[in-house]
Amino acid sequence: MLRLRALLSILTKSLQNAILKTNMPPNTNETIFPCPFSKGYGIPAQQAWLLLKVFLGYRLVLAGLFVILFYSETNSSLLGAYDSKLFTYSSQSYLIISILSGICIFWRLTSYTTQAQLLIITDILILTLIMHASGGVNSGMGALLAVSIAAGGLLIGGRCAMFFAALASLAVLAEQIFADYMHSFNSTSYANAGMLGAAFFTISLLSYILAKRSEQILQLADQQKRTITKLEDLNKYIIQHLQSGIIITNKQQTIQMANESALRLVNLAVLPVNLGDISSYLSQAFQTWLADPEQNLVLLQLPNQSQIHSRFMPLPTETEVFYMIILEDIALYNQQVQQSKLVSLGRLTASIAHEIRNPLGAISHAGQLLSENPLLSVQDKRLAEIIQTHSVRVNHIIEDILQLSRRTDSRREKVYLKPWLDNYLKNFTLEHSVEIDAFTLSYPAEAVCVLMDTGHLRQIMDNLCRNALKYGKPELGPIILRAFSVQDTHCIAIIDNGSGISNEYQNHLFEPFFTTSSSGTGLGLYISRELAELNQAKLSYYLTDDNRSCFRLCLLNAEQTLIDL
Repeated sequence: MLRLRALLSILTKSLQNAILKTNMPPNTNETIFPCPFSKGYGIPAQQAWLLLKVFLGYRLVLAGLFVILFYSETNSSLLGAYDSKLFTYSSQSYLIISILSGICIFWRLTSYTTQAQLLIITDILILTLIMHASGGVNSGMGALLAVSIAAGGLLIGGRCAMFFAALASLAVLAEQIFADYMHSFNSTSYANAGMLGAAFFTISLLSYILAKRSEQILQLADQQKRTITKLEDLNKYIIQHLQSGIIITNKQQTIQMANESALRLVNLAVLPVNLGDISSYLSQAFQTWLADPEQNLVLLQLPNQSQIHSRFMPLPTETEVFYMIILEDIALYNQQVQQSKLVSLGRLTASIAHEIRNPLGAISHAGQLLSENPLLSVQDKRLAEIIQTHSVRVNHIIEDILQLSRRTDSRREKVYLKPWLDNYLKNFTLEHSVEIDAFTLSYPAEAVCVLMDTGHLRQIMDNLCRNALKYGKPELGPIILRAFSVQDTHCIAIIDNGSGISNEYQNHLFEPFFTTSSSGTGLGLYISRELAELNQAKLSYYLTDDNRSCFRLCLLNAEQTLIDL
């Protein structure tokens, strides 16, 4: 209980994240390395293709403007001022190539790297021709190349960005040299061409740095997202596999979520809609707690006769206040109580048994010697026999009590009932010299696996089977050992031919030192129930439909991996 409270703050945050978590678009783990000369430079594929589409849209708009403005009446003398024919062919080619690139990009007909490189290279070449047709460097059209260089740094990056800057600088310089050689323009502008080249390299470097930083931020965000996802999955696993049930509801008592233990404790296979579907008493207790927060504990009695502690807690979130209901089986408390009780009882019984055994041994020995005296009368011999009989009985009681002092903590392990019961029955009949036909063993067809300390299970079965042989009238028919499943719980039933125990005695059946036999100690069933509760199992007695005595041992399902807090 204390450890559960220590984890409540962590689990509360996890539950808040689980409640408020929204569906995010699928994220691909694919990473594109655009430039073959770059080491480690990569961007997510989804973002890379999106950037490429944005740049394609810019190209389509630019090419369309070139064509529209050139043929419109408002066309300035700048576009195609030097060579209108070259401008016409270049702008039309620019538009056609952009459309074809759009088809390749949207249908992914080519790889990302190839398509991005083709877009940047064709941009540099065609815009250089358009610049020449519009009047050369002095026309100002060379500034459009800066956009292409920046796009190259963002789309591809690495050394390829420097390559594009160098290619654009050489294209501008070559255009200026060609114009000077052909005397195309009245004046040359090598200075402008040089400044454009310097600007290209600067823009390329800056865009590369920007792209690199963006990539690092994206990688960090992706890493944090994966970490958060792992933590959420881990927290969800912990919550789902707690032995304590957890139910999240709102003020209207609409259940938002519930872990597997909660459904198991309330014996439901599917998540109910409202608290009232679980128990009307739980719904009323929740309303009472909302009115009086001090009343946060309630004992819930379910139709299957199990008792569950229920505790209410507020669970505030950013948008709404939810409420957490913690369900804990009484068996968990019983296990902790049993462990502490057995430790204390063991120390006490060990000392008492030691003090009683020494004088008892002397009494037994003296009684035995007295019974061997030939001068004793018949009445005195009878008294000596009584001394011997009751000395043996008291010694049996001491042996049973010493078993409590030697009790160890439960070391549970997975036990498959079918092979275990087969092996146990063979050993039991051999040790007690009983015919194997005295028992009938049945179990389900599927493999049944329970979580139990095998030593404790064997001791419980020994007590129950010995009682069945002693009081269950085995001469009337075989004793039945039946393994079966009830929902997610696996049980073993020991059914004998006895006439049953009256209701008056059933209420005291598992109390220590209670017995209806003159030779019994009254500790066998008490110890068996103690061992069962120590393993979070349940030992009960009931009458079958044909009024036969049946002891049923219900065990933990080993397939339900639960975290014990």
